[in-house]
Amino acid sequence: MKIDMPADVRFIIEQLNNSGFEAYAVGGCVRDAILGRKPNDWDITTSATPYEVKEIFRRTIDTGIQHGTVTVMLKKNGYEVTTYRIDGEYTDHRRPDGVTFTRELSEDLLRRDFTINAMAYNEKDGLVDLYGGVQDLENKIIRCVGSPDDRFDEDALRIMRAVRFAAQLGFDIDPETREAARKHAPEIEKVSAERVETELTKLLLSAYPEKLLEMYDLGITSVILPEFDRLIATEQNTPYHIYDVGRHTIEVIKNVPATKVMRYAALLHDMGKPECRTTDEKGIDHFKGHAHVSEKIAEQILRRLKMDNDTIRDVKKLVYWHDYGINGNITKKTIRRMLSNMGEEYFEGYAFLRKADIMGQSTYNRENSLELLNQIIAYHDEIMQEGSALKISDLAVGGGDLIAAGIKPGPEMGEILRNLLDRVLDEPDLNSREKLLEIVNNNL
Repeated sequence: MKIDMPADVRFIIEQLNNSGFEAYAVGGCVRDAILGRKPNDWDITTSATPYEVKEIFRRTIDTGIQHGTVTVMLKKNGYEVTTYRIDGEYTDHRRPDGVTFTRELSEDLLRRDFTINAMAYNEKDGLVDLYGGVQDLENKIIRCVGSPDDRFDEDALRIMRAVRFAAQLGFDIDPETREAARKHAPEIEKVSAERVETELTKLLLSAYPEKLLEMYDLGITSVILPEFDRLIATEQNTPYHIYDVGRHTIEVIKNVPATKVMRYAALLHDMGKPECRTTDEKGIDHFKGHAHVSEKIAEQILRRLKMDNDTIRDVKKLVYWHDYGINGNITKKTIRRMLSNMGEEYFEGYAFLRKADIMGQSTYNRENSLELLNQIIAYHDEIMQEGSALKISDLAVGGGDLIAAGIKPGPEMGEILRNLLDRVLDEPDLNSREKLLEIVNNNL
């Protein structure tokens, strides 16, 4: 089997070989190359110690020298070169207390998580596959190297990684690996929020985000996202739905664009439903006000995951507005106000989420719901074409005009501008300097 490696990677391996050391491309880059996918990064493993690596290459960075990793710089590109190593005890289920360098490739590969990530390659020796990685790729299986209990006990994040790789590759998890994952799932509590967020995000952005249900089945979400377990337990006894809230959520996630904001908005859009659920005398469930409650819960979850502020802001906005228009009574005037309050920049995301929400429900009244959404989109397009004022900065007058009219800067000026925008949202033709100043003068 021949793998096409970048010239820089071949050069680093050749330089190490010429200096008397073994060296291979290793891990995910080998896996992806075999699958015909373009690797994001090329990692290199070697029998040379970090200090021996530093002697061979002119420009290096000590990125993790205590764990055997040196970054070799070629022009502006960096390549991580890591010494063969044996990990010490994992007393915190996250990282080894220490590492021991070894000259044996087999010992280094044995410490890796899954067989598909435990393969090495160079052009001289070809593919080194000691643990059945190629066969597992062919069979589309995620299987731990060696004992699954040992691998998950060493690093509990590997439990999430197993499901994440299954989601990215469309693979199944080996039964023995699954059972060990279920057994060790509570240990994920000791993993940092940042590492959890990284794995959850990669799963949500994958080709198979429905593998989140696998995380539920293995007890992972009960640790990292217990709110999702509540969704699964919340039935929706209404003609509009055929799934519980959790499985409806999965359908919505699958049908929005694979961006971080959209997938998290889909995941979190109905988080308030368990809290808002009421049942009428006919046995029909209602979830009045759930969008507002969902927005609050969404912020709590995203902050717990240490998400960045921009993502939190954008996801909250879409969650809050996701079911706008569900009850009809839509006019161009109401859509102008919606765009003003929501922000026109969020409309595309709203439309995607709204449609996915509809398609994740039953077929009852679906055509009417889609027609209503199409009408909202049509009004939006007309409003944008007309150039209607949607925010204070769109008004034909500004602070300087009001000062010239005798109004002092301060809270009163802000209130006047907000009132003018309120008038213009109802009557767009009022947005001229002459008309707005006339309104101001008549109210002084």
